[in-house]
Amino acid sequence: MFNKNIKLVLAALIIAAAVWQFVEGNIGNGIMLILFSLIFIFLYYKNELILMAFLRLRKQDFPGAKKWLDRIQDPEAALVKKQQGYYNYLNGLMISQTNMNEAEKYFKKAVSLGLNMDADMAMTKLNLAGIAMTKNRKREAEQLLAEAKKLDKHNMLDEQIKMMKEQMKRVGQPRQQFGGGRSGRGGRR
Repeated sequence: MFNKNIKLVLAALIIAAAVWQFVEGNIGNGIMLILFSLIFIFLYYKNELILMAFLRLRKQDFPGAKKWLDRIQDPEAALVKKQQGYYNYLNGLMISQTNMNEAEKYFKKAVSLGLNMDADMAMTKLNLAGIAMTKNRKREAEQLLAEAKKLDKHNMLDEQIKMMKEQMKRVGQPRQQFGGGRSGRGGRR
């Protein structure tokens, strides 16, 4: 809801009020204010709107997640760098259902900004590999799959990576044509 800098200013003001309460001898009030300031510090690193969008995605509610993400008007001003990566990652996931070109832009921006978890980065690279494969960019898809495999330390995406490799093998094989209506001699009858 608030700009990232406003959250830090509010946290600093609340901590200053807590120090004042400690000096006045109101230890309970000071502790409560310190705990209250931790909320703003937490929300600086974990944006509340992105957290709500993740909760909606867990329930497979894509329109609900999109509504939460759309509340962020200016991602560069409201989010720190990693949060901007997740903003683009989530937008890419939702748009990949309808528009591959737009999703590719979001995924590439998420990779350039970075994501906190290797599993999320692996999922992003896997999606990019799928998009590259549909656009007949086999070499790029193979490279992205290798990077996704390396990032997937807990083998959570192992099944999807195997399926993608099988699809790439099928795409690379020449198609055989049986019977085309012409004889092998090439002449007319």
